[in-house]
Amino acid sequence: MRLLPVLLLALSLSLAGCRSGGLDPLPEAPPGDYRLDSGDAIRLIVLEDPQINGDYVVSDRGELAIPRLGAVPARGLTLTGLKTELDGRLRRLLTDPSASLEIKTFRPFFVLGQVARPGQYPYQPGMTVLTAVAVAGGFTVRARTDEMSIVRTLDDKPMEGLAGRSTRVLPGDVVYVFDRVF
Repeated sequence: MRLLPVLLLALSLSLAGCRSGGLDPLPEAPPGDYRLDSGDAIRLIVLEDPQINGDYVVSDRGELAIPRLGAVPARGLTLTGLKTELDGRLRRLLTDPSASLEIKTFRPFFVLGQVARPGQYPYQPGMTVLTAVAVAGGFTVRARTDEMSIVRTLDDKPMEGLAGRSTRVLPGDVVYVFDRVF
């Protein structure tokens, strides 16, 4: 009879571990155009000045270092917003500039926890938690496969929430695959 309370305590502790630390579901990312952040790479082409053409990476300070234009703030801007900023700077140098921008590479995402190869990976548009786990080599035998967490930064504020297999992954996200309780 003394074994029963110990077994009940062990069962309740193991079930408490299944709740993933009491995290709330991850809120959906706000709709709208993609916003640039550190690690994103853009390709800039200016027909009138080939010296400015090139691939540029948003720095840790949130800026692009572009020859003849200096440090251009990019963090938080959409491509349209960045193009407006660049057009204004280019008009100071050229009479009728024609510039085009595209995202060359998105900032990476990260997968940690119970996956075969935890680490940093290049982002591809349309990724879900399940495709992110697949890129990281799949679940380990100890992985909890139904619920994970994602740490995401929105408006310069990191937040963590629960995510399912079909939750969309965004550039810069950190996906954590929990241990399964046997």
